[in-house]
Amino acid sequence: MARYTRVWIPDPDEVWRSAEIIKDYKEGDKSLHLKLEDETLYEYPIDLQGNELPFLRNPDILVGENDLTALSYLHEPAVLHNLKVRFLESNHIYTYCGIVLVAINPYEQLPIYEQDVIYAYSGQNMGDMDPHIFAVAEEAYKQMARDEKNQSIIVSGESGAGKTVSAKYAMRFFATVGGSASETNIEAKVLASSPIMEAIGNAKTTRNDNSSRFGKYIQIGFDKRYHIIGANMRTYLLEKSRVVFQAEDERNYHIFYQLCASASLPEFKELGLTCAEDFFYTSQGGDTSIDGVDDADDFEKTRHAFTLLGVKESHQMTIFRIIAAILHLGNLEIQGERDGDACSVSSEDEHLNNFCGLLGVEHSQMQHWLCHRKLVTMAETYVKNMSVQQVVNARNALAKHIYAQLFNWIVQHINKALHTTIKQHSFIGVLDIYGFETFEVNSFEQFCINYANEKLQQQFNSHVFKLEQEEYMKEGIPWTLIDFYDNQPCIDLIEAKLGILDLLDEECKVPKGTDQNWAQKLYDRHASSQHFQKPRMSNTSFIVVHFADKVEYQCEGFLEKNRDTVYEEQINILKASKYQMVADLFQDEKDAAPTASMGKGTSKISVRSARPVIKAANKEHKKTVGHQFRNSLHLLMETLDATTPHYVRCIKPNDEKLPFKFDPKRAVQQLRACGVLETIRISAAGFPSRWSYHDFFNRYRVLMKKRDLSKNDKKQICQTLLEDLIKDPDRFQFGRTKIFFRAGQVAYLEKLRADKFRAATIIIQKTVRGWLQRVKYKRLRQAAVVIQRYTRGHLARRLAEHLRRTRAAIIFQKQYRMLRILRAFQRVRNATVTIQAFARGMFVRRIYRKILAEHKATILQKYARGWLARTRFHRVRGATITLQCYYRRMKARQELKALKIEARSAQHLKKLNIGMENKVVQLQRKIDEQNKEYKLLNEQLSTLASAHSSEVEKLKKELMQYQQSHRGDGNQLVSLQEEMQHLQLELEKAHGERKVVEDSYVKEKDLLRKRISDLEEENALLKQEKEELNSRILCQSEDEFARNTVEENIQMKKELEEERSRYQNLVKEYSRLEQRYDNLRDEMTIIKQAPGHRRNPSNQSSLESDSNYPSISTSEIGDTEDVIQQVEEVGMEKAAMDMSLFLKLQKRVRELEQERKKLQTQLEKKEQESKKSQVRDGFFSILVIEMKTEVTSDHEDFAYNSLKRQELESENKKLKNELNELRKAIADRATQNNSSNDIQDSYNLLLNQLKSANEELEVRKEEVLILRTQIMKAAQQKETGKNMESITTNASWPNSDKHIDQEDAIEAYQGMCETNRKTEDWGYLNEDGELGLAYQGLKQVARLLEAQLQDQRREHEEEVEALKNQVDAMKEEMEKQQQAFLQTLQLSPEAQVEFGLQQEITRLTNENLDLKELLEKLEKNEKKLKKQLKIYMKKVQDFEASQAVVPAERRWHERNMQVAVQRKEKDFQGMLEYYKEDEPLLIRNLITDLKPQAVSATVPCLPAYILYMCIRHADYINDDQKVHSLLTSTINGIKKVLKKHNDDFQMTSFWLANTCRLLHCLKQYSGDAGFMTQNTPKQNEHCLKNFDLTEYRQVLSHLSIQIYQQLIKIAEGILQPMIVSAVLENESIQGLSGVKPMGYRNRSSSMADGDSSYSLEAIIRQLNAFHSIMCDQGLDPEIVQQVFKQLFYMINAVALNNLLLRKDVCSWSTGMQLRFNISQLEEWLRGKNLQQSGAAQTLEPLIQAAQLLQLKKKTSEDAEAICSLCTSLTTQQIVKILNLYTPVNEFEERVTVAFIRDIQTHLQERNDPPQLLLDFKHMFPVLFPFNPSSITMDSIHLPASLNLEFLNKV
Repeated sequence: MARYTRVWIPDPDEVWRSAEIIKDYKEGDKSLHLKLEDETLYEYPIDLQGNELPFLRNPDILVGENDLTALSYLHEPAVLHNLKVRFLESNHIYTYCGIVLVAINPYEQLPIYEQDVIYAYSGQNMGDMDPHIFAVAEEAYKQMARDEKNQSIIVSGESGAGKTVSAKYAMRFFATVGGSASETNIEAKVLASSPIMEAIGNAKTTRNDNSSRFGKYIQIGFDKRYHIIGANMRTYLLEKSRVVFQAEDERNYHIFYQLCASASLPEFKELGLTCAEDFFYTSQGGDTSIDGVDDADDFEKTRHAFTLLGVKESHQMTIFRIIAAILHLGNLEIQGERDGDACSVSSEDEHLNNFCGLLGVEHSQMQHWLCHRKLVTMAETYVKNMSVQQVVNARNALAKHIYAQLFNWIVQHINKALHTTIKQHSFIGVLDIYGFETFEVNSFEQFCINYANEKLQQQFNSHVFKLEQEEYMKEGIPWTLIDFYDNQPCIDLIEAKLGILDLLDEECKVPKGTDQNWAQKLYDRHASSQHFQKPRMSNTSFIVVHFADKVEYQCEGFLEKNRDTVYEEQINILKASKYQMVADLFQDEKDAAPTASMGKGTSKISVRSARPVIKAANKEHKKTVGHQFRNSLHLLMETLDATTPHYVRCIKPNDEKLPFKFDPKRAVQQLRACGVLETIRISAAGFPSRWSYHDFFNRYRVLMKKRDLSKNDKKQICQTLLEDLIKDPDRFQFGRTKIFFRAGQVAYLEKLRADKFRAATIIIQKTVRGWLQRVKYKRLRQAAVVIQRYTRGHLARRLAEHLRRTRAAIIFQKQYRMLRILRAFQRVRNATVTIQAFARGMFVRRIYRKILAEHKATILQKYARGWLARTRFHRVRGATITLQCYYRRMKARQELKALKIEARSAQHLKKLNIGMENKVVQLQRKIDEQNKEYKLLNEQLSTLASAHSSEVEKLKKELMQYQQSHRGDGNQLVSLQEEMQHLQLELEKAHGERKVVEDSYVKEKDLLRKRISDLEEENALLKQEKEELNSRILCQSEDEFARNTVEENIQMKKELEEERSRYQNLVKEYSRLEQRYDNLRDEMTIIKQAPGHRRNPSNQSSLESDSNYPSISTSEIGDTEDVIQQVEEVGMEKAAMDMSLFLKLQKRVRELEQERKKLQTQLEKKEQESKKSQVRDGFFSILVIEMKTEVTSDHEDFAYNSLKRQELESENKKLKNELNELRKAIADRATQNNSSNDIQDSYNLLLNQLKSANEELEVRKEEVLILRTQIMKAAQQKETGKNMESITTNASWPNSDKHIDQEDAIEAYQGMCETNRKTEDWGYLNEDGELGLAYQGLKQVARLLEAQLQDQRREHEEEVEALKNQVDAMKEEMEKQQQAFLQTLQLSPEAQVEFGLQQEITRLTNENLDLKELLEKLEKNEKKLKKQLKIYMKKVQDFEASQAVVPAERRWHERNMQVAVQRKEKDFQGMLEYYKEDEPLLIRNLITDLKPQAVSATVPCLPAYILYMCIRHADYINDDQKVHSLLTSTINGIKKVLKKHNDDFQMTSFWLANTCRLLHCLKQYSGDAGFMTQNTPKQNEHCLKNFDLTEYRQVLSHLSIQIYQQLIKIAEGILQPMIVSAVLENESIQGLSGVKPMGYRNRSSSMADGDSSYSLEAIIRQLNAFHSIMCDQGLDPEIVQQVFKQLFYMINAVALNNLLLRKDVCSWSTGMQLRFNISQLEEWLRGKNLQQSGAAQTLEPLIQAAQLLQLKKKTSEDAEAICSLCTSLTTQQIVKILNLYTPVNEFEERVTVAFIRDIQTHLQERNDPPQLLLDFKHMFPVLFPFNPSSITMDSIHLPASLNLEFLNKV
């Protein structure tokens, strides 16, 4: 051994310790001089006789290998160190050791078992990926499918090593990969058996919280398609003693604690359970709980598993009753008698009552036979009492037996649930069995466990040896017999004739047999055996030398446990239970061998049947536990020998169950026990290192000579190199495909390679250092020259600066001196000027004050003189005015007197009557013309005269009587005066009240006006404030709003993508189900083989799919009746609630609410008006009373009044007659001439007459009013106050029902009173009767004017009402806006913006609804017209059909003639006609039988254009059946073609392009304006006229999605096998990557023979093929981009997942290769103009992974750079890559654990998803953007190769 060689030396603490030789070792030296890793020196002694030197250490580059057999030096310290490095530094728990998978329990949940990881390992070769339990399972599954041979996975290890978990994950892999083909969900049932078996068979021990206390072998059955069809479970050696005894810090089986934790549930009340601490069988270990385990929750999982496996609820309750009964049995109180030989159990014992009640057995019998036993002899049978200890033992035996029988029953029912009637083709068995165990006290259980491990180790050794032999023979290498440890002698010691088990059974048969006697027989029989030893200090124990270690067994209890005795009387009581299930548990004991101890279930799947069991003649001579276990073990070994085994060895790293803590002592102990080191030894004995020629050439090409490299034969080059380097030919062998090396030779080659690199490195360093020194010298020389130049320049500049400063100083001195003298002069001068200024100012101010005093005196004199003059003037002017006034008054009185005299003269009256003469003449003419009428009137007057004379006489008499009575009316006058005063008081009071009302009205009006103005001002202020706040909010939150908007848009896009993805996944699932349905239908067809035509279900499904999307929108429904009618037509199940209809109804509700509010406000206004009218009526009544009181004040002569009344009556009669005649004349003229001009003339004539009398009428009207008031007064004097009230209430006034302003009424009343006061002259009333006529005309005019006024007032009131309503609406709107504004102010800026958007959306929605209602009406009318048009069209077609009856034989000829005639391009309308019976021919020629090559030279997507032209013709002739049939047949035809060519990329791409084009055509020519924006006028003529094919567009969209998904699936299937080889493994840059030594797993039997590697050029060629196919077939560019985005995502996901699961590719050189390969792919994208597709972005995680492999990984700055760069990788992925990073050369450094921890601390803030791998099956949702075509239908030519002659151009 040379200096600096590293070796391993033994160490008592760490087992092995690394050291380095510091002094060369020479043969014969007694010690080695070493330096340990802590720099301490150590002298290691060497045994010269044995010549055992320390083990050599492997190079650092080989440390951390996936496979231990890849190590150059194979020995125990190398294996231990490699496992330790992988476990602690890289956190890798799995490592290969040849054919064995070593699994170290991390005691922590790791994210390496997800579904993605299963899919990543599925289909991969075992050596290609990092070690994993899934890799072993995939190897077994693949070999089963390839070799059609059954497989076994043997999982072993000691308690707490993780056997159960490993077996569970293996079964999960099979359940996922080989999921059942039927719907029985058998894989879920297989997985559901685990929680049940864990509950009843697992317990907490000191080494493991979930230790399996039994062994099990699960066989998973597969059919010919390798889908799971069933399973079967066998169990071995249940640890029954745990039911009655647990050591300290241990627990009983989980099910007991789970049941106690759920005892409070109502269904478990009858069990009588409490907490687990109250029961003896569950509290012996102390703590009854496990940290982190919820027993109640686990119990729910157990019950759910029972239900999933089909165990009835009644059986479940019985199971729980039995378990509870066992707990009560353990709590029995056994009372001993005085003599100690007898005991009893109290009949009132609560637990005994519960035990008997729960099991349904008789209380008294159980009480008796628990304390007694029956002895049977030859002569008699008698009952014997038992001692307390015997009763306890019998009770415990009964409890163990009940639990074991229950365990067997549950296993049998699990097997029954997992059983299948389908024939099994093959199976994979998973053996989860206890490993080698050794404790301080080892008993019968440990003996059986170690016996089973001896058998398994023998089978393992033989299998390993067999594989080595096969490998050598396969490669044609001569081999010699390898000596390996054979443990057959140890097995013979145990199971051979008169072995340990035989002697134990023999001693059990002896009536007085004891453990001591059995031990003595063992000493006597096997003392000479090399595997048997007797302890020195004990006579009741023995030692067996097992393959793993020596184990000392205590003989105490062996016989009792082997017998497993249970008293028959107790069993018979249980057989008589009233519960059938309890009785069934013990019924089979008489007829079958008990299986309680071995716990073996009925095997549904077996290799061969067991030997027939001979019945024992007596129950006492039944088979022992040891015998049963030996038989079941033999059956297990036969099963394993008939299968191909795969080994998983579980290692427990420490006894404290701490995560990622490695105890070397415990690990070495288990490695020795589980056979891993034996595997290493067997491998090391032969040729452990194996290299393929290609890998060896790539790795060691640096050692080859240039002339050898020029050869083409790599095998010959490698042979030449090895013969030159290694002189001993026994050190290596050349096989057919590999080179085999002895141990240590690879390390020697690595040393040579490193030396070569080191020499090359020295040369490179020498050259680089020389170059660096030269560069440094040149840099220094240049720097010196620069420094000198700058120094000289600095000195020159400093001198120039000094000269400049000197000159400047002189100038400064000169200027300073001048400035100082100048400032002194200026100070003197300024002082002088200041003194002069003050002196001159003083003199001037004196003169000014003198002048000012004189000026003020002058002003005072002026004002005094002016006042005296004005006073004198005013006094003179006042006297003059007084004289003038007196004189003028005298002259006025004289003139007034003269005027009065003149007024009484006749001349004056003539002047007044000048205007009346003309009128009298006109009226006289009319009187002359109507003499006839006057004659009649004269006659009437004569009669009236007589009546008048008589009436005059009566009046005279009444006058006389009145004069007489007038004298007695003095008193009455007094009373009337008093009454008048009282009325005046009331009138004054009414005036006061009216004034108060007016004041209150004015005040209220002012208040209202003020309030309105305040509200308006407040509203304006609020609006202004709102605008300011809005502007402020917008200013503050503009950036934030933009950012939020962008985030919301991104979130909405993401949600849209997710929704679209879910939708397309549903479409994908639908297509999968449809495919499955077709497959099942085909199978049913094959099975039935029924002749005749059967309907195609796919056709039916597609026909039904046409109506899968009904929608009842408001655009199709006018009102509610139409909605109901359409719902009834479409079907209630398919009618969906339309959102627009809901909004419409909501709007209608709001409108009704507004109308209700308006009606309520109108009602309130009516009530207010009624109140005002009452006030107004009261006011007018007051006016009437006042009028009456004023009239009463005028006491005129009564006789004069009566004469005037007679004259007025006569005049009234005359006027009435004249008016009637005028009316009659006008009516006659109207009947004669109905023209409007005559009526207008008559009306104008009447107005002219009325105008002429208008002047007199003004005076006479006042007089008439005075007379009326006097008459009313005379009549009212005779009535009481009651009549006054009636007048007040019933007084009718013109237009009194109209609203009159109070001010106007008061003004009119005052004017009327003034008129009454002025009227004094009564002499000129009605002299010629013209007053009556004028009065009647005036009344007509007044009525007309009043009608017009009323109309105007009504219009005005309506306008006012409308304006009020508008004002109210504006107020409501303003209040709403104020409320909304206040709410907005309380919100955050983001919420304010959102609220504003909601308000705007609501407004727009209302407007849209209004527009939509209008649109609905128009569409409804359009539909009605269309229906009418259809009816007329059908009538026309029927008429044409009846007229055009063509013979059938002439139809084809005419068709050909049509085609011949319509060949002209200018006449082609872009429609193709075909007959209904030609439709199948059209589908067959155009779809089913069409090859893409047939239309490659035509217009792209020609079939789609042809189909649309056929659809258009069917639409043109309004044949809906034809459209429906054609579209349905088209869709079904495309589906049929795709199903037939489901792996043809070209065909799938072709029909994806045509389906999308047909979809675009249906949109482009649908008539929808949104799709017609790019159409030409010619294309607009080709639109559909009659049918809306929206639903078919939806179906075609679904079909396009299905075709797209099939296209992606085909492309991924082609690309996926290439990705790993081309992207990760292919050496694009030659010589960059160096291959590391590989282990056994790279020669895995599952690897396919031959080279299946691909280069990156192969992928690029395939991508080019895909691109050219899609482009040539006219697929939309957007879809092409999405296809490549999906494919590049798959490339990224597969490559990254493989990188994350492979240690061998995580190196700097792989990162360089990977980055180069990715750049090639990016260059291809740029070359194909696909940069905008997003495909390059999908490669970002892979790019960052490549960069991560290339970056430095040392300092904290490197960690920050990695974190900032790797944004697309998750934290777990970054850490995983760093853990996997492996140096290829010795010059590279490993990533330290501290650096990885630093990375993890930097990445803590990230919220990354927990999964490690990418979902390579993820599919982006596809979009089909509308892409209109510029081709017109009339320009398309039909090629003759399509055989479409039956299509006629229209």
